[in-house]
Amino acid sequence: MASAPPRVAIALALLAAAQAGIPSTLDGPSPPVTAPFDASLRGNAVDLPDTDPRVRRRVAGFEPEQISVALSADYDSVWISWVTGNYQIGSSVIPLDPKTVASIVYYGIEKDLLRDQARGTSLVYNQLYPFEGLQNYSSGIIHHVHLQGLKPSTLYYYQCGDPSIPAMSNIYHFRTMPFPGPQSYPNRIAVVGDLGLTYNTTTTVRHIKKNRPDFLLLVGDVTYANLYLTNGTGSDCYSCSFPKTSIHETYQPRWDYWGRFMQPLVSEVPMMVVEGNHEIEKQAGNRTFVAYSSRFAFPSEECGSSSTFYYSFNAGGIHFIMLGAYIAYNFSADQYKWLVRDLASVDRSITPWLVAAWHPPWYSTYKAHYREAECMMVTLEDLLYSSGVDLVFNGHIHAYERSNRVYNYTLDPCGPVYITVGDGGNREKMAVEHADEPGNCPEPSTTPDDYMGGFCAANFTSGPAAGKFCWDRQPDYSAFRESSFGHGILEVKNETWALWTWYRNQDSYTDVGDQIFIVRQPDLCPLHQEVTSYSSSAL
Repeated sequence: MASAPPRVAIALALLAAAQAGIPSTLDGPSPPVTAPFDASLRGNAVDLPDTDPRVRRRVAGFEPEQISVALSADYDSVWISWVTGNYQIGSSVIPLDPKTVASIVYYGIEKDLLRDQARGTSLVYNQLYPFEGLQNYSSGIIHHVHLQGLKPSTLYYYQCGDPSIPAMSNIYHFRTMPFPGPQSYPNRIAVVGDLGLTYNTTTTVRHIKKNRPDFLLLVGDVTYANLYLTNGTGSDCYSCSFPKTSIHETYQPRWDYWGRFMQPLVSEVPMMVVEGNHEIEKQAGNRTFVAYSSRFAFPSEECGSSSTFYYSFNAGGIHFIMLGAYIAYNFSADQYKWLVRDLASVDRSITPWLVAAWHPPWYSTYKAHYREAECMMVTLEDLLYSSGVDLVFNGHIHAYERSNRVYNYTLDPCGPVYITVGDGGNREKMAVEHADEPGNCPEPSTTPDDYMGGFCAANFTSGPAAGKFCWDRQPDYSAFRESSFGHGILEVKNETWALWTWYRNQDSYTDVGDQIFIVRQPDLCPLHQEVTSYSSSAL
């Protein structure tokens, strides 16, 4: 049977959406809505203790643990990562030798006959503190193996480890991404941020599993190991409880706990991660982001990036761009130059959808971190807008918010939809105050992030908030916001229609917290269109 012409298909999809009662971006901007806050939901933001069986080491010797899968730049390859040997922590640690354990993966399409073999690399990282009384950390041996030459949309089985010891894992499986094309998409993509390792986290991950995603997008703030001293004492607020420490300490075993807890999910569902502020983890020699860059595999080399902070990959007809907010992004920076090249290489006839993700949001109306990433916005928004980015995912704010299509703080039918999903369940609890509520607008000089640097936020010069730093009501660009823990699912239906659904932890698996069809309009919004000066309404 012949497929319907594109315009007919869109009309049929619009009719189906209307019949289902699901709004779409074709309806125009949604009136701003703030869901009532349920104060009882602030509980349970308590970390899993090291005695919880889900975070304890369950393997012996050099048997693999903390096994995970990550996508590569395209459908025909993936990364398999794992840890062997136990970490060490104390005033004096002797790192394990990565050369003592091989990095081997057997894989194939038949579970009982793993015909193919791949070898990879291994490393050990240290978290060292040059201050008396602090405990240093040395990781187990971290392995990364690149599987190549894979078929699209195919179930593969694999087993990892070192057969010469012998120390091999159980057999796991993953499914490759579809072949790139305008009618070829993963079924479901889970999106979550600021996950942590609390009892709320366990609910979030359980709900994600029930939705059976094809892969998981984690938009920063992973373990919150930096809410702990090196002796394992933790707090909801590090600066409040430990204001006089010589350096911002971390308790690195929380990374191992997190890897063990997540293994049942990410050993079979690929996970793509971008850094957040809680991954900075400064140590001796001013080294930062060492655990983040060591523990995860990234398709940086495959996509022409020189960094673990920014990279891109395809998932069927979607091109994902992961950007680093905590590394230079100015016009002369390597990241900016790479982003220009990457965007220029995107063929929208093959990958119609363009999705970007980074940690701190540009369009958030919560008091916490309000306009904190404005310098990044000033530098990059025009480029993303003129390149036709359809959708942006962020974290950082411990709540949920979805924008209308917006550019330069102004409603724009060609602007991206921005979605903040920093509500994964972390220990710092939820953000509940909005900058547009009386008495909540922060003093502008307090808004920049110390690590990101720069000060670019100023009073608005036009629109309802002209002359002010904050709106006095929920801004028009904010379509829906709610302070609840949860996660989202993106289902791209074709080259112009995608369904976004946000699920709240307190609901049943099937109840919907927020839902909308996001519709691309390439005829209305040509690529590389002229953009107005950023200063027209914001500065």
